[in-house]
Amino acid sequence: MILKALKTSPSVDFSKNHMKKFISILKPYLRWLILGLTAFFLIHTLKTNWQEIAEIQITSTGWLCLTIAFVVTTTAHIWAAWVWLLILREFNQTIKQRCGLHIYLKTNIAKYLPGNIWHFYGRITEVNKAGVSLGPATLSVLLEPLLMASAALAIALITAQQKYWGLQILCLVVVLTGVHPLILNPVVNHLRKIKWKVTSSESPSAFFYQLERYPLRPFLGELGFVSLRGIGFLLTALALMPFTPQQIPLLISAYSLGWLLGLVVPGAPGGLGVFEATTLALLESHFPSGLLLSAIACYRVISVLAETFGALSAGIDQHWIENHKPSL
Repeated sequence: MILKALKTSPSVDFSKNHMKKFISILKPYLRWLILGLTAFFLIHTLKTNWQEIAEIQITSTGWLCLTIAFVVTTTAHIWAAWVWLLILREFNQTIKQRCGLHIYLKTNIAKYLPGNIWHFYGRITEVNKAGVSLGPATLSVLLEPLLMASAALAIALITAQQKYWGLQILCLVVVLTGVHPLILNPVVNHLRKIKWKVTSSESPSAFFYQLERYPLRPFLGELGFVSLRGIGFLLTALALMPFTPQQIPLLISAYSLGWLLGLVVPGAPGGLGVFEATTLALLESHFPSGLLLSAIACYRVISVLAETFGALSAGIDQHWIENHKPSL
């Protein structure tokens, strides 16, 4: 009775509303604080090592590695689009594969816009126009980053130095358990309530879709996506700085953690700045800072170019299909 009275107490409701208001006021400043700190760290590193960076010369073999890195990174984004279609199938929704790839690749570039939600909004809108219910469309874009984050963390744990293997195995088990429907369904539905509200044109029941089984195929697909991105990073690093085969797990682990933080930290569109600062901090004690910073910056350029190429290719292919439809 006491707990019930506390839950319904006006003072408790006032405290909750006051806290929500405080968080909403603080959120924009937190975003700028994160961006400011990462920018300061990167600029300071650039200023300290600018002479080393200016002396970097890319050989013909290096340019070949960068070209292959671009191809691999582009393939990774196409792979991610295919995995997203698998996620839709987990909610018993199907869409033509070519159409789904177009939607994903065309909207993916919007993640660099301020707010970091416009690629989600565009994807939901377009896939809804293609015949997918609004509920599963919304849940698919909420589930995708959760699976990506779990996959990146799993790869980071597997490739990390085996100093605390017992703790690493425990953390890996926690990650694999975390994508179970018993845990994922409440998390996804909670995120849905925070980010999207049911409109008057949609029945609330339209949003009550849940995973009915362990999302093994989408999770394995996201492992493949993060692995392909990691290979692209390795090829980019190889073009600018030498490393031994024994250092490959270190590079992959640092990349995965940097990419993970870039995904989950608020206020960083596309992980811009957060990924670079994290990866640099994790690896600068193992590699020359100037070469490392150049490799990380070069990888960002390759990644953006790959996403732009994917969006343009999808748009051109879609335009070609529309212009070559058989006339009735």
